[in-house]
Formats: sequence, structure tokens, C-alpha cells
Amino acid sequence: MLRELRIQGLGVIDDALLGLSPGLNVVTGETGAGKTMVVQGLGLLLGGRSDAGLVRGGADKAFVEGIVELRRDHPAVIRAREAGAEVEDELILARTVSGQGRSRAHIGGRTAPVGVLSELGELLVAVHGQADQWRLQRPEQHRVMLDDFGGKPIASALAAYRKLHQDWQDARSELAELTERARDRAQRLDLLTSALADIERVDPVSGEDVELAAESEKLTHADGLREGAGVAHDLLAGDDDNDDAPHVIDLVARARHALGGLVAHDAELAGLDGRLRELGVLAADIAGDLASYLADLEIDPARMERVQQRRAELTALLRKYGESIDDVLVWGKGAAAEAAELAGSDDRIEALRVRLDELEPQLDAAAEKLSKARRTAARKLQKAVTEELGHLAMGSAKLTVEVSGDPAHRGAHGIDEVEILLAANAGAAPRSVAKAASGGELSRVMLALEVVTATGSVPTFVFDEVDAGVGGAAALDIGARLAQLAEHAQVIVVTHLAQVAAYADRQLVVHKSSDGHVTASGVTAVDGDERLAELARMLGGVSDSAAAREHAQELLDGASRASA
Repeated sequence: MLRELRIQGLGVIDDALLGLSPGLNVVTGETGAGKTMVVQGLGLLLGGRSDAGLVRGGADKAFVEGIVELRRDHPAVIRAREAGAEVEDELILARTVSGQGRSRAHIGGRTAPVGVLSELGELLVAVHGQADQWRLQRPEQHRVMLDDFGGKPIASALAAYRKLHQDWQDARSELAELTERARDRAQRLDLLTSALADIERVDPVSGEDVELAAESEKLTHADGLREGAGVAHDLLAGDDDNDDAPHVIDLVARARHALGGLVAHDAELAGLDGRLRELGVLAADIAGDLASYLADLEIDPARMERVQQRRAELTALLRKYGESIDDVLVWGKGAAAEAAELAGSDDRIEALRVRLDELEPQLDAAAEKLSKARRTAARKLQKAVTEELGHLAMGSAKLTVEVSGDPAHRGAHGIDEVEILLAANAGAAPRSVAKAASGGELSRVMLALEVVTATGSVPTFVFDEVDAGVGGAAALDIGARLAQLAEHAQVIVVTHLAQVAAYADRQLVVHKSSDGHVTASGVTAVDGDERLAELARMLGGVSDSAAAREHAQELLDGASRASA
């Protein structure tokens, strides 16, 4: 609920603090005291349009702040947190309008766009003023009100329809995309098929490009490799064609021979001899390996040609499909999967067409079931609201809830358009309710709708001059209906009728004082004798009239009995 509302520098209000309670809160006061400024302040707080003309003369700015108590899972709390607000057990909203018309909004202590205030406003408060009947002015809200009133039959039918509608919409979207891109898919499939044929023809092996590059390098330098390896071999093991040429193995043997008779006399020299022996063995091993290398070294021009040809084939693949043959193989695997998917698109298109043929009659049947549930609820709603209007000084009025369905228009909410129509007088043709009623009548129509459809989804309702143009027993009925609505939600009412104010759980009086130059307004909660005096003033224009006070007491007693 809205626990507290502070207004500063707005219109005739200098500084006012409204402490609000659960149930029915009424705002009363003399004409011109600023009662409507309370509703105007609420409008600003909930994202209404700002105007520099609202700023009180002599003030730099107008300021409105509200404290709202909400459960932590309420949609308004979730939206406020999305906007960066800090929310614990209460949500603090604020709006400032400068004398130049600039506006700033704060939510939970954080600056926020005014648009977020508007979003929160629709979740928190339903304002029904003389010129602010947004729920009646928006056609989609007519459907929302009817669906809420219809309860479980509409809810279950709508859920079933939405499930089928989503499936149908998904199938249509996928079919449209596949059909629209058929040419692109065919071209892509041709490219992939050709590329896969290239790869299959070459049939590369993982790592083959690296191995062939090494072999090509070896074959290109085969003569030099043979000559160098031959020289190295001869230096190590000797040249068969030149027995006198020195070589490592012979030199090492001669060195060991020189030490042969001496190693027994010196351990250090024996160690050196051992190392010479190892050197001789190593030189012999290397010489043997060089001999094997020379024997295996191939100088085959035909092999060189085959290697170069294979490398050219692989290079052609690398230019198109990857940095290495391994990359080419990975690309080919992905291309094969994509080609298989594209090749199956025609099958998918046919399957989607079959699916749509199955879904459409199911969807039409679900839409008709939903429409039937809405028409049934519409008859009940229009009857209940028309009866309520009879208690709200609109006995000649008749409300009609029109449900018109177009099977060709399958929207997310069904095929129906819902419009609330009103014949304000007997014999008058029904017209859109927002056009057929005056401001006060609109508030009463909205009150009747809220009483009949009350679900508790909106925490607070505000009615401005809902009793305009009525009095007597009709005013008592309006007060009783407001009290009935207040059993499910917080209700704030601006009224000039004591018959309505008598039903309040809390009565707030807007009073004014004047020094001849500036008028200031304040708001105080009244109870006991003060409330009795205010009701008496509302009845007879004076607060100390014995007759008026007696009548006021009768109103309070009657309201108490009616609410018991």
C-alpha cells in the first residue's frame, strides 16, 4: 500500500504530508483548498506529464515523494530493482519539477527515467480521475479486465491457446525463413559439395603436408647431402681409395697405442686412455651410421617429381580451406555436416507444412473455445456492472461488453477484440465507454468495474470526484461500494460528500489559510470530534451546527453498520 505521500511546492500546497492507511482513505476540504492537487501530486509521482505551471508561485520547484509498502516478489519491486533501485521492505519514489519545467525522478534512492515511474505506476496505482481513465481509454485493457474477471475458464483456455499459437508461430517463422533462403541454400550446398569433392579427390592424410615438405627439402639437396656425408665418413673411418689419408679412428688407435705401456703407472692417465677408447667407439658408430645414411640416400628424379606434384595438390587445398592439412580436414568435417543439413532442408520444409496443417485446425478450435469463454464472461460482467451502476446514480445506464472475433487474425491473446460500451441513458446507442460518459460518470463506471472485477492485483486505487453530480442515497451507495473495494485494496478518494466520507477508515482534511497574498494548504488526519465537525461542515457549511453534527453522527453510525 501507499503508506505516505509528501507534497511540497505544488499548486496551492506549500508542504503537506499525507499519512495513509489500509482500506478506504478519503480526502476532503473546502473548495479551492487543493484536494485535487493531491491527485495531481500522485500523477506526477507515477510518471505523469510535468508542467512548470504546477510549481507553486514563489517556489523553486515542486517535489512529491511516496513510500510504498510491497511484498518482495511484487512485479513493481522486481522492475524497480531492474532499474537499479534499492528496495527492502518499502519502495521510495520521488519526482521533482523545476520552475523551468525540467523534471527528475528517483526510485529507491537512485536517479531513473520518468518512463520507469510510469511503468511502476501502472503496477502500483489505478488512478481514476476526471481526465485520467487510462484503463478505459486503452482497448487492450478492456480485454485484460474481461480476462481477469473470467477467472479460471478464460485463464486455462488462454494458456492452451497460447501454447498452440507459439508452436504455430515458430513453425511459420521457420518455414518462411527456409523458403525465403531456398536459393541461398542451393548455392551454398553447391559450393560445399564441390569443395568436399576436391578434398575427397586429393584424399589428404593428417600431417602429410609437413612430412612432404621435409622430404622435398631432402631431395632438393641430395647431392650436397651425399658429398658432405661422404667426406665426414672418410675423415672418421678412412678412404678406401687412399689408404695413406689420416682418419679419426686410426688416429685414436695410435694415440691409445702410445699410452698402452704407461697406463698401469698412473691412474689419471688410465682415465684418459678410457676416454680415448670411448672416442674410438663413438667415431666408429658415427662412421657406421654415415655409411648407412649414404646407402639409403635416394637421388631419384621421379620421386622428386611425385613429391612436388603431391605438394601442389595439397597446396591447392590449403589456399581454399585451411592453414594446414589438419585444418583442411576439420573444415571438411564441418562442411559435410552443413551439407547434410542443407540437403535435408527440403524434407524439413515439407515436415513444417504438414505440421502447420495439423496445428491450424487445433489453433482455430482453441481460439473458438477462448472466444466462447470470453463471451460467457462478458455477459456476466456487463450484467454485474450494470447492476452496480444502478447503485451509483446511473440507473439508466447500461454497460455492454462486446467480444468480436476474427479467425483470420490469430494474435498472441486470441482472435478477439474486446470493447466496453456504455449507453449512458435509456434508449441511447452504446458507444465506447471513454466517449459516452462524462468525467464523473467515467469514475463511477470504473468504480463499478473495479468492485466487480477486484482481484487484488493493483495495490492502490485512486478516485477523484467519483461522486460528482450525485447526492443523497446515491452518494451513500457510492461510499458503500468504495468501502467494498477497500476490502481488497487500498482506496484513496477525493470527495466533497459527507455520505462518502462517512465510510472512510481514515479521513484527511485539506485546509487553507491566507495572509492576503499567499495561500498555503496543509493536510491533517481527523478523528473523533474533529471528524464529526468536518462531516458537519460538508453537510451544512458550518462545523458547529447541532443539526449538522447530529446528521453527521447518523452517517457515521449508518456507515459503521453497513460495513459490519
